[in-house]
Amino acid sequence: MTAIPAALSIQFAPLVPLSALAGFALLCMALALTGFLSSKRKIPLWRILAALGFLTVLAGPVLVEETRTAASDVAVVVADRSASNAGADRKARTDAILDHLRGSFADLKGVDLRILETPPEGTRTRQTLLFDPLSALLSDVPESRRAGVILLTDGQIHDVPTNAETLKSFGPVHAILTGQRDERDRAVVLTHAPAYGVVGQSVTIRYRIEDHGRGLPDTASILIRRGTADPEMDLVPVGVEQTLTFPVSEAGQNILEIETPTPDGDIAPANNRVALLINGVRDRLRVLLVSGTPHAGERVWRDILTADPGVDLVHFTILRNPDMIDLTPQREMSLIAFPFEELFEKKLDGFDLIILDRYRQNDIMPDQYFANISDYVKKGGGLLISSGPEYAGPESLRNSSLRGILPGVPTGQVRETPFRPNVTDTGRRHPVTADLHPERGEHWGRWLRVLGLSDVETPENQILMRAGDEPRAAPLLILAHEGKGRIAHLASDQIWLWARGFDGGGPYADFMRRIIHWLMKEPELEENALDLTVEGQTLTLRRRSLDSTESAPVTLTGPDGKSRDVPLTPDSKGRAEARIPIDRTGVWRAESGSLRRIVIAGDPNAPEQKDIRAAPDRLAAITAASEGSLRWATDDPTPALRLMPAGRTQSGQSWIGLRRNNDHTVTGARIAPLLPLWLSLGGLLVLSLLAWWREGRRKTG
Repeated sequence: MTAIPAALSIQFAPLVPLSALAGFALLCMALALTGFLSSKRKIPLWRILAALGFLTVLAGPVLVEETRTAASDVAVVVADRSASNAGADRKARTDAILDHLRGSFADLKGVDLRILETPPEGTRTRQTLLFDPLSALLSDVPESRRAGVILLTDGQIHDVPTNAETLKSFGPVHAILTGQRDERDRAVVLTHAPAYGVVGQSVTIRYRIEDHGRGLPDTASILIRRGTADPEMDLVPVGVEQTLTFPVSEAGQNILEIETPTPDGDIAPANNRVALLINGVRDRLRVLLVSGTPHAGERVWRDILTADPGVDLVHFTILRNPDMIDLTPQREMSLIAFPFEELFEKKLDGFDLIILDRYRQNDIMPDQYFANISDYVKKGGGLLISSGPEYAGPESLRNSSLRGILPGVPTGQVRETPFRPNVTDTGRRHPVTADLHPERGEHWGRWLRVLGLSDVETPENQILMRAGDEPRAAPLLILAHEGKGRIAHLASDQIWLWARGFDGGGPYADFMRRIIHWLMKEPELEENALDLTVEGQTLTLRRRSLDSTESAPVTLTGPDGKSRDVPLTPDSKGRAEARIPIDRTGVWRAESGSLRRIVIAGDPNAPEQKDIRAAPDRLAAITAASEGSLRWATDDPTPALRLMPAGRTQSGQSWIGLRRNNDHTVTGARIAPLLPLWLSLGGLLVLSLLAWWREGRRKTG
């Protein structure tokens, strides 16, 4: 700040209260009026002058001398860091002009520069907001000190003020557009895209191809990818809404991509493709539970399934076999015949999961129905076998048409000595049991019986638990893949001991739910999976695997179409992870073998992404109303800066004007009486005597 010449002013410091001063003024007016009436309507000039003299002295006029210091004006340069202005050319122009303006402001005296880069680094917004943060930045600066604003932007701004007073409150607003004239942009715009869909049903998606610019065709070819299926080609009219149907085939992530070729001169290839993540949810899970020989663990399965409101359970128990002999008359039996044909032939495909709990061949179910179950699994169904001693005998399900898909071959032995279930090395990596095993120093409750099964583990048949700590203990839990479906075999009927808390119990509820949900292909329980998430400016890549391939590189493709291999860091639980900083909004793809995942960073369907061309029209009103200017960076990337008085032109062909406000702050003040006391009293005495003398002569004359 620099000092400026002192300023003098006259102010009043009344010697009496204002009420007394007002009363004295009324008294003086009354005396003047009396004199006027008594002197034949002649104006009592000297009486009035004396009254005014007394009023002036009582009002206390003082001379104020202020010491003033010139206040610096404040100018703001706003750098647009939104996604639409982040393209290589626009970003480079923004940075170059910003550097030029920094140097130019260094040569201006009496102007403080503030630089606002918005949105802040690491922040993604759906819209570009420049004026809201600008108002916040200038909230401590009075309008009398605002020199002006310079915007470095592409014009894609969504908070431009429209109020006339607000338009002028920033000072002259100059906009330097970082784009180019006559730009072209093609975009795929989603007009309706559901986030969720019911598995087994279809969702409707509507989209439109928009071409902005001159010389673009009336039709556009599109490429549609539905998950991992072969892509579909089509030709659609530009600007006309299109509808497509997408079947939700699996729970969790269902991927749909729509892409159109990039025409020559397109400034934003990233918005030529969109990707949808439609989360498949199951409406109601239909489970068929068939119990054979009644046992203590039967109710545990039923309780777990009925406790889930999303499960429709159909439960049948075989209470009476044909070979049973009793004297109860047939007409007195309250049991109903088992609807084998209805369940295993007509409605089998309507179930998501079949559980055979201690079921054995009993000559009432034809082998053809077991063949139907085998086909059901191969086509994508889930089958859970919970077996007891019957699985080791001649009535074993292994001797039915299921033999070709069941993972465990009975050895004919049944061990009925206590043991503690133990998670294998494979089980410690498998998501079904990885986080279930007890902590060090703790243990699960014992079970009392296990069926002997062959000890053969393959990539399709995984032994997750064994009956004891020995490396070659009998398999207790086997999970297997068969065709498109899955099978789980629990080689014991003792799960109920955990539910009853025997010997400390165990995590029976989580254990059973995870098996059931793995059979129904819940994505969180996939043993070989790829996951991709975005938090802020960081992309997290995770892969889960049962073998050593989890640390192999993953191919990552960004929104710009460029691919690279990303190495992962593995842990001891079959998982590997990598964190990658990202700076682009759009669709990111990760591939590893047959695994493929996508994630959307930011919002590729944000308003400014629909048309990414430079938009001068949005800023025309505010630059005109504030006496600023609108110019293109490609025409003049280094405009000069000038300080111009208010009321003068604030821009020229090659220069930008900032308003000189000449504002100041008062740093000190000296107060002195306007007239010395002796002079004031003497003047009042003289006026009083003159008024008395003049009026006395008038009366004697």
